Amino acid sequence: MITDLPAFPLDHLPLFGQADAPALVIRDRVYSYKELNLRIGRLAAWLMRAGLAPGDRVASWLGKNEIACLMPLASVRASLVHVPVNPLLKAAQVSHILTDSGAQLLVTNAGRGATLEPLAQNKSGLIGFTDEKEVQAIIDDPNAPVLQPLPAETDLDSLAAILYTSGSTGHPKGVMLSHANLALGAVSVAQYLKLLPDDKTLAVLPLSFDYGQNQLLSTWRAGGCVVPLDYLTARDVIKACAKHRVTTLAAVPPLWVQLIEQNWPEDAVRNMRRVTNSGGALTPSLVKMLRSIFRGGTDIIAMYGLTEAFRSTYLDPELIDENPTSMGKAIPFAEIMVVTAEGLDAAPGEAGELVHAGPLVARGYWQDSARTAERFKAAPAFSDYGGLAVWSGDTVTRDTDGLLYFVGRDDAMIKTNGNRVSPTEIEEAAVESGLVAEACALGRKDDWLGAAIILFVRGSGDDAGLKAYLKTKLPNFMQPAEVVWLESFPKNANGKLDRTTLAQNF
Repeated sequence: MITDLPAFPLDHLPLFGQADAPALVIRDRVYSYKELNLRIGRLAAWLMRAGLAPGDRVASWLGKNEIACLMPLASVRASLVHVPVNPLLKAAQVSHILTDSGAQLLVTNAGRGATLEPLAQNKSGLIGFTDEKEVQAIIDDPNAPVLQPLPAETDLDSLAAILYTSGSTGHPKGVMLSHANLALGAVSVAQYLKLLPDDKTLAVLPLSFDYGQNQLLSTWRAGGCVVPLDYLTARDVIKACAKHRVTTLAAVPPLWVQLIEQNWPEDAVRNMRRVTNSGGALTPSLVKMLRSIFRGGTDIIAMYGLTEAFRSTYLDPELIDENPTSMGKAIPFAEIMVVTAEGLDAAPGEAGELVHAGPLVARGYWQDSARTAERFKAAPAFSDYGGLAVWSGDTVTRDTDGLLYFVGRDDAMIKTNGNRVSPTEIEEAAVESGLVAEACALGRKDDWLGAAIILFVRGSGDDAGLKAYLKTKLPNFMQPAEVVWLESFPKNANGKLDRTTLAQNF
């Protein structure tokens, strides 16, 4: 049973840093923790004056600028719910997120706002867009009002954010995260990564992902400094590591594949204390390559997580060379179980579903009771923690030492380039083109991407036209690596498209 959990509102995270210590680096401007809290307060005060009521949703569709970094904390300080939107998404996906969340305000730039405005006016009921330049001017204004941090007695179960993650059956679904989920998640990661006040984290992952957002929160919990980076090439990442004397770098396998092919000068690795991986399993060869670059005192830490439970497992870095494919064991404040089809505790070596219980479990899917009931269910009878648990849909095994290993997924999600991609969303876009009568998207193993998207279609045969249409409707990471035109699709006994046969035959 987990007891004596640290309890505080999410908004209190930056208060753990020393007032004059560096907290955030934006375009070579270093902000101290005192300045960070002040600027969060200005942004929060502006949000309160925007005509929003407590509990309203405020969305941000931004790159890794200062506003994007402050919004998670400024929103909750203003008693609002933050909805971060992946900057790589296109108008159709963003419009769905805004509509589904009922966002009352969107902070973005003028170019992005212009692409969305017709959709937003007709569907999402937004109060309106606010250009990031206007918001930045408020944050920079020394005379702007400042809202003070939330009181310590804030309801920790109240909603703090909705993070949208792809679903296997279509549009992204919003995962509801509380103050306790996010704040305790920051405590957990800061603890097992052993983050220190003099650590510098290079934040290269999208802040709309739980893994990416936690780059900020866990570092601030430890009193360290975050350097956000929107990079174009792997070389940009390496140069930033050298320039800022980075100690902590998190990435997903496809980015690691690109990074290990580059030359790493000594000044880029000299200060590196830890590199972390999630969003897909490491391979033995990748671990060896990482070890050849990050020598000496650099820890290589493999992790597994899902947005519905934030993070589930990590592998002790001392074990990774001998167990490079392991997911490790439960992170602090999590109970991880391997459950058989009969609901029993799986024996060592026996496959079962990974089930996560404890205070990191999210509150379900926003306004979607049906899908919530499918994924969020009572913990198994043998659970120590009990209560509501996340049934991941992932099949795993546990060895005699308690180390977990991933076996496979129970759904059709495609894990590509560090992103969970819904095949249905790609298929629907293809059919909407008018060039395709039927479509099926599958993942094919790829050393660079983890899985490459292969789109099977039946229709006009206009390959160039279909690809051009998909580029206007889907973000880059959802574009198929290959389009295969078929005269007919295999069907099962129920007349449904037979994905298994299609995958086996092609």
